Amino acid sequence: MLLQEKHVPKTAFPTMYGHYEFIVMPFGLTNAPAAFMDMMNRICKPYLDKFFIVFIDDILIYSKTPEDHAIHLRTLLELLRHEKLYAKFSKCEVWLTKVQFLGHVISSQGIQVDLSKTEGITKWENPKSPTKVQSFLGLDGYYCRFIQNFS
Repeated sequence: MLLQEKHVPKTAFPTMYGHYEFIVMPFGLTNAPAAFMDMMNRICKPYLDKFFIVFIDDILIYSKTPEDHAIHLRTLLELLRHEKLYAKFSKCEVWLTKVQFLGHVISSQGIQVDLSKTEGITKWENPKSPTKVQSFLGLDGYYCRFIQNFS
């Protein structure tokens, strides 16, 4: 994300090689992820929950048919290009029939828990105080839709 010109001097820092300023928002800034997420939501809004899901810089494209998927992929790439954003191809995974996304495994069979992400829950020590119970519920609450009778 390009910074407004008036804010560039605020990012200045010295090194032994000289004085530098960011012209794009570095992810180390407190609000950078929220600002980037807001931008991505605005850019992708017409397609969100139709065939895109966006979480910061992770984008999931889902489709019922390979033909639809080709159209959806092209739509995303054209949208990014129009906004002068680019996907790093080495970090992209395309044409997958099964994908791990935000702690879930998504496939034509539906959405399941990514078991590698739930190891902490299964190995959690029995909570012995109200604070420990709250911590445990916060941890496993993310997966509550997969836990029968969770409330």
